[in-house]
Amino acid sequence: MEEGYANLPTSHLLGSVPAVTQDDRKPAAPAAQDAGATSRLQEFPPAPGGNGGGYRPPGAPADGDVENQANWKGYFNVASYAPYFDVDTDVVVDRLISSVYPMDGFYRKIDANPDMYGPLWITTTLIFMLAALGNFATCLMQKKKDLDKWNFDVGYFNWAASVMYGYAIIVPAIFFFLFQYFGSRPSLVRFWCMWGYSLFVFIPASVLLLIPVEFLRWVIIALAGGASSWFIALNLKECTEGADLMVLIASASVLQFALALFIKVFFFA
Repeated sequence: MEEGYANLPTSHLLGSVPAVTQDDRKPAAPAAQDAGATSRLQEFPPAPGGNGGGYRPPGAPADGDVENQANWKGYFNVASYAPYFDVDTDVVVDRLISSVYPMDGFYRKIDANPDMYGPLWITTTLIFMLAALGNFATCLMQKKKDLDKWNFDVGYFNWAASVMYGYAIIVPAIFFFLFQYFGSRPSLVRFWCMWGYSLFVFIPASVLLLIPVEFLRWVIIALAGGASSWFIALNLKECTEGADLMVLIASASVLQFALALFIKVFFFA
């Protein structure tokens, strides 16, 4: 009797669940996952989840209201900024080389996946190098005069941090709003990325500025400032997509060269 009950068919009973086939267990295609990850970098801040959209509070349903998912809380969520620091060393090195050689199409390289890792460490490294090498350069210039009156100036670090961090954050944001006002559609995070990498040329230049020859120092800073200004101008022209914004592009280039002059006059006078 027990064997008879065990052999009864159950497919016609209510509530029976069909078996899962092998095709149903196939994961999503890697290309679709990569496309979703790349699309999250097009908005600021990107969504921490894998299906796009804005910030999603803990416990919120997957198909919740879009307005609740894309609220202001995403700007205060650390996970929203993690994709901008998920970058390989080879990619950063390639972008550093492109920042020194402006004709290499830098803006196209950061179009799909701009990063903040490179700009952060470039700016921070430049701050410490300006503070340390600026003091050392002053020592070398005064060596033949009166070394006993020279003291390490800690204020160099405060000035370097204030100017470099402020320039790398505020200036790109200002030009982002100006470009938007005149009809262009730039990306703020791409501007931050581009301006951050534009400061890399001043790192080797600050080492060369240790040469205690004033004429060579002016030549070095002029070349570094010109290369950095040219880098900004070419990439801004590429991101404007044919719009006539040469006044803004020229203003950004002049401001970049003015930064180079400030570095020479203040830290390596």
